[in-house]
Amino acid sequence: MLTMMVMHIYLSKAKFGSISAFAVVVLLGLQHAVFAQTSPASDSKAEPKLAVVLNSGEATVSLIDMPSRKVVKTVPVGKEPHHLMMTPDQKTLLIANAAGNDVVLMNPTTGELTGKIPDIIDPYQIGYSPNHKWFVANGNRLDRVDVYHAQGADLKLAKTIKLGKTPSHVAFTADSKIAFITLQDSNELAAIDLDTQTVIWKITTGKVPAGVWMTPGDQYLLIGITGEDYVQVIDWKTRKEVKRIVTGEGAHNFRPLGDKKHVFVTNRIASSISMINMQTLEKMGDITGLPAGPDDMEITPDGKTLWVTLRFSKKVGVIDIPTMKLVSVIPVGRSPHGVFFTPHASWE
Repeated sequence: MLTMMVMHIYLSKAKFGSISAFAVVVLLGLQHAVFAQTSPASDSKAEPKLAVVLNSGEATVSLIDMPSRKVVKTVPVGKEPHHLMMTPDQKTLLIANAAGNDVVLMNPTTGELTGKIPDIIDPYQIGYSPNHKWFVANGNRLDRVDVYHAQGADLKLAKTIKLGKTPSHVAFTADSKIAFITLQDSNELAAIDLDTQTVIWKITTGKVPAGVWMTPGDQYLLIGITGEDYVQVIDWKTRKEVKRIVTGEGAHNFRPLGDKKHVFVTNRIASSISMINMQTLEKMGDITGLPAGPDDMEITPDGKTLWVTLRFSKKVGVIDIPTMKLVSVIPVGRSPHGVFFTPHASWE
């Protein structure tokens, strides 16, 4: 009875709110599976206190006190900080300065800068392989991918690989044998053998492929087709398109909910975020009416709150996942891109 009352309330709001009535019904039916998840890599009882937001247009980082949702400090870090990554020991945050040709080290809980890795050339998107042996840095401007031998933050260049135009995002197979790279201005997806640092194959994608995400069990690759309005589903073993999931104009980057079933994708031009079921390959619903340019996302460890950078608005949005509604907007620097806090929901 209570569930039906709640459903009626949500359905009434759905006519005027930011999610379709169909999506609300589906989400309510899945509430235990979706919202009861916890991150195995983090303490579900702990709450993150500090959010780190990369202002790529200002060479700074905004540090946000999460309880008050206010910027408490702005820290200069280097030119064009776009993406970030934790070291495998979960102690140090790596901030990649694409135009600064370096990676800055930060304490993720205090915001204190602790060091710098120089001579990492044009690091736009970065990532460790699942076995932590490899570190990949995509050179967005220089049309190259650098593969490093990695021991934590100790990186040694193994090989520079010239690819097509504008290497963008990266994903890995679970066995750490293959890295997949989207090539935005070539409209391609490339597969790189990490052991030999050679290109295995390339296939054509939709226009301006950006974010790439591997579904559980290494079944499919999801690609945000930023030049169009859909997520392209690729069977990477056969190198064939399986499906196109229409989400919204400017489909861009992914963040899994953490339940091994659902993943969010930002739609930059549509100013929306879509939820996708990775098992059925269906869109579950949309968060609409956001300020311009939703881009990168992070989720609290209880799976209930999503933070998203709003690239074209100089803001960060805070979204309540159970109701799929924007609840707060926080002004930050110009062109905010990466966002991070710890603990957070599992990246599964």
